Amino acid sequence: MSQKVAVITGGTRGIGFATVEAFLAEGYTVVLYGSRKETVDKALEELNHNPNVSGRWSSLVDEDAIAKDFQEIKEEFGSLDVLVNNAGVSDSTPFLSYTEEKFKKIIDLNVVAPYVCSHAAALIMKEQGHGVILTTSSMVSKYGQPSGVAYPVSKFAVNGMTISLARELGKYNIRVNAVAPGITITDMVKALPENMINPLISSIPIRRIGEPEDIAKAFVFLASDQASYITGAILPVDGAMNT
Repeated sequence: MSQKVAVITGGTRGIGFATVEAFLAEGYTVVLYGSRKETVDKALEELNHNPNVSGRWSSLVDEDAIAKDFQEIKEEFGSLDVLVNNAGVSDSTPFLSYTEEKFKKIIDLNVVAPYVCSHAAALIMKEQGHGVILTTSSMVSKYGQPSGVAYPVSKFAVNGMTISLARELGKYNIRVNAVAPGITITDMVKALPENMINPLISSIPIRRIGEPEDIAKAFVFLASDQASYITGAILPVDGAMNT
């Protein structure tokens, strides 16, 4: 009951899974969210069924389900200290081939879901007198990208929500920040041929692609007391890459 509690969406793979591992290493109780029971069960198995982690798979855009989940988490573990809104989807569809359906799908997961989860968490955090809300942004929220317009639009929205909520919720001792990853090693990036990877690396001053653990460490820092006076920040973790 004395452990801090973190809820991490999109926690079954990639950056989200690394973030789950990082918070567990810091002694947190973690509740990870995935899109399906099967992916959640697989992640829990990969974590060797650590007794300090459990999983859920409610729809992140279902306000009633998330509110119920978060209240149950608070009642079971005693608090809800940190929310990491990591679930999201990227896209590279050319604008002239876009459909309204595709646009809405990306906005739902990348913007509506963080809103729904942040709202449910903030109500609990206000009542308990403290909390931290973190969201995954992206380097494209600063530079845009040449196709897949809904993705940068969604990340610009994440930045706006982060800064606005920081200003509004600060009086309740709730800090709100975002992490903006650059190119990070994911399954998709791993599958790229060297002739595509090497030019990317050469454009990064630090001369390497980011690891999921790099992003996870940033989340852990922003959740910690070491960042107690940091709120409304969009922290770039991109090796100073400029696209």
